[in-house]
Amino acid sequence: MVRQLTPDLPRALIAVGAAALILAAGKAWMQLVAIALGGLLGLWLCRHVATPRGLALPLHYGRRAGGVALLLFLVGLAAALAWQATGTPTAGAMAAAFYRSGALVFGGGHVVLPLLQQSVVDTGWISADTFLAGYGAAQAVPGPMFSLAAFLGAQVPLGLPAAVGALIALLSLFAPGFLLLLAVLPAWASLVSRPQAARAMAGINAAVVGLLAAAFHDPVWTQGVRGPLDVAIALVGLALLMVARISAAWVALWCVAASMAAHWWA
Repeated sequence: MVRQLTPDLPRALIAVGAAALILAAGKAWMQLVAIALGGLLGLWLCRHVATPRGLALPLHYGRRAGGVALLLFLVGLAAALAWQATGTPTAGAMAAAFYRSGALVFGGGHVVLPLLQQSVVDTGWISADTFLAGYGAAQAVPGPMFSLAAFLGAQVPLGLPAAVGALIALLSLFAPGFLLLLAVLPAWASLVSRPQAARAMAGINAAVVGLLAAAFHDPVWTQGVRGPLDVAIALVGLALLMVARISAAWVALWCVAASMAAHWWA
């Protein structure tokens, strides 16, 4: 993504600024501010970006149906924001927390990590170690964010079968994204062909790279890498991925086995 979305100095600066803003603020909701600022800076700094041709998508619905989808998205978001989480989780509170996380994140699956952490760890529903264990295990299977959402929903103590909690979490997290997609697609072809939109999208994409870097630092690095031995295990895993081109599942197995061996010897 760095190579594709920040190929020049202006967009690299936008990415660095977005990461610095998120890390300095320490608030998950600042992701929205970083995205908005990235779009504004893109209008100014990305005037050299070429405007892509509008892509006519074969849709079976029009802008009226898109408006309905947008209304449903906004109603769900208003309800999720109004629902106050407590120390005792309920199905409604968890659905609101996951819908809020899915609605307020832009740019990539891993950007949702700080929002999910705020929703289920900061509220005391599950421990930070359980959260990181689920995130790590999810990297070894296809669709890691789907898997992580299902895992977290199953782990939250709702007093319901684990499969029910997983289903609530999955539907709540991904519903806002699908609703926004349905809302935007009818107007996307005409929107993307405008030069201002192309510049703004270039800035937004660059800001997303910064958000991903911030999400990697916290919570992945700060909570998952706790000492020199963890750094060594991670570096070997990175070399296996990038040099040896080994499957991510085997890399995850290496990290688990090496960590368990290190813990046993300690």
